[in-house]
Amino acid sequence: MNGWEDLRKQARRLENEIDQKLLSFSKLGAGPLGVYRNASDTEPLLSSEHMFESQSMEIEQLLAKLTTVNEKLNEMGASEPGNGTGAGMVHTLQRHREILQDYTQDFRKTQQNFRTRREREDLLHSVRNDIDAYKNSTGLNRRMDMYAKESEHIRSSDRLIDDQISIAVETREHLASQRLNLKRLQTRMHDLSSRFPMVNSLLQRINIRKRRDSVIIGCLVGFCTFLLILYTFR
Repeated sequence: MNGWEDLRKQARRLENEIDQKLLSFSKLGAGPLGVYRNASDTEPLLSSEHMFESQSMEIEQLLAKLTTVNEKLNEMGASEPGNGTGAGMVHTLQRHREILQDYTQDFRKTQQNFRTRREREDLLHSVRNDIDAYKNSTGLNRRMDMYAKESEHIRSSDRLIDDQISIAVETREHLASQRLNLKRLQTRMHDLSSRFPMVNSLLQRINIRKRRDSVIIGCLVGFCTFLLILYTFR
């Protein structure tokens, strides 16, 4: 049992050390990557990759030590009889195996994320280098082509604006013409009503009858609605 307790203490010590290492390891993996001096550089000026690899080696060694301790605990637990103490050992072994498995998964995941970020950063840096090289190779001719295209776009925009202004002027003239025609029609109707008072009187009577019919229909609809509501609630 003394050997069992010593191995357990060693396992817990290694687990605590690995936990602290993984914490700083994850922060380093999520931190900023190397900074390039300029676009022509192939290696970053300030790189955290060597620190990352150094900590990776330390954690791998600690995980290997913890694996060895767990194997020794497993061998010692297998030699114990199936009593209460043996059941407690089985539970302890299971717990240490789960901790080792979790630490290993976190370690591999952090490694993979860092390397993926590094590959993506290197790819973006390579693309920027290609773009800069392409810009330098085209030089003045490419800039002149861009200026010519931009000038053509500006001329096209001017033509479109002139067309829109012409359409707006024609629409304004058309509306003014319609307004003048309506005003003339209104003047003629007023002249006709002034010349023929009987026609004006007839129009007034027609309007009065229309209003009266509207009032009668409204009253009838309201009365029918009242009867319908009264029948419904009754």
